[in-house]
Amino acid sequence: MAKISLIVNGNPVTANVDPRTLLVQFLRENLRLTGTHVGCDTSQCGACVVHLDGKAVKSCTTLAVMADGHEVKTIEGLAADGAPLHPMQEAFREHHGLQCGFCTPGMIMTAIDIVHRKGHEVDDHTIREELEGNLCRCTGYQNIVASISAGAKAMAKSDLA
Repeated sequence: MAKISLIVNGNPVTANVDPRTLLVQFLRENLRLTGTHVGCDTSQCGACVVHLDGKAVKSCTTLAVMADGHEVKTIEGLAADGAPLHPMQEAFREHHGLQCGFCTPGMIMTAIDIVHRKGHEVDDHTIREELEGNLCRCTGYQNIVASISAGAKAMAKSDLA
C-alpha cells in the first residue's frame, strides 16, 4: 500500500491505496465522487476527465499515486455547495449540450480546460478540434460546441473562471 495526500475539490485527503489504483477508481470508490465516469478504460472517450493542478487529465489512465501532493478538481467541485452552477455547467444546461449525460462531466471539465488554454473567444473549429478525445454517442456535437462557446464567454464575466 502507498500513502497519498492530495487536495480534492478543495478538501485535504489522505489515504492508503494499492499503487495500481487508478485515479478514477480512487475518486469513485474511495471518495464516492461518482460524477467522474468510467466509459472505456482506454483513454478514448473522455468521460473520466478531471483537473490535476488545473489541467485536464484522463483519470482512467492516471494512477492515484501520481496525484500525491497535487490538487484534483472533479465535476462535483466546480460550484460550491448551494451556489449556482459554474458558468460552463449553466451553458450546457441552457444550450442543451447534453442528452443522456454520461459524457457531460468529462465534456465540461475538458471545456473549462480549453477556455483556460485558448481563451474566452475560442472559435467553433478550435472547440471541435480540442474535443477530439471526448466522445458523445447521443448528440451531433453542435449543441456541445454552442455550449462551450457560450460557457467560455460567461466564464470571462465570472469569478469562477
